[in-house]
Amino acid sequence: MIGIVDVGIGNQGSIREAIYSLGADPVSVSKPGDLETVSHLILPGVGAFSHAVGCLRRSGLFEPIQAYVATGRPLLGICLGMQLLASIGDEDGLSEGLGLIPGRVSKLQEQADLRIPHVGWNEVRFAQAHAIFAGVKDSMDFYFVHSYEFLPESTSNVLGRTHHGDDVVCAVGRDNVVGLQFHPEKSQKNGLRMLENFCDWDGQC
Repeated sequence: MIGIVDVGIGNQGSIREAIYSLGADPVSVSKPGDLETVSHLILPGVGAFSHAVGCLRRSGLFEPIQAYVATGRPLLGICLGMQLLASIGDEDGLSEGLGLIPGRVSKLQEQADLRIPHVGWNEVRFAQAHAIFAGVKDSMDFYFVHSYEFLPESTSNVLGRTHHGDDVVCAVGRDNVVGLQFHPEKSQKNGLRMLENFCDWDGQC
């Protein structure tokens, strides 16, 4: 059973439709008990890091998501959902993240000729092989909308990078957790393939 975290911080609708198109019937996860029957969990997110953390805590899902991951079941964070996997974020003040992949979330570096937020299609270069990338060619374009970036403590957790002024980490992974900064549900066939790969993934790297 595919679960989609639904606590008012993400674009669950478009992700739900994408999962439907793959032949699965996802369920909403809005309280801890909803996690009991879930085999794969998707954490979407749009907006500010601190607000999203607050929503997870108020829903009672913050610690249960950490406990879910400890069982070995797969988790996919998308956009802000990827950033929430980090240890800490500095958007609207410092906030503790889920701490599932050690690292920090900070604003993209300002540059004179650089537009922030980073919006649009951009090339993704794989840093290492992962099940989420199966059947997808390297250096294909995916759709981005973000102003902050995930800075992992270890390069061993970097799965992919894009270029926006500088190299920007756009995919991370650790054990049964994976995160994508871009929107696979808005990235046509290659994005759908990644979602399908996640739904088929057993959580093993």
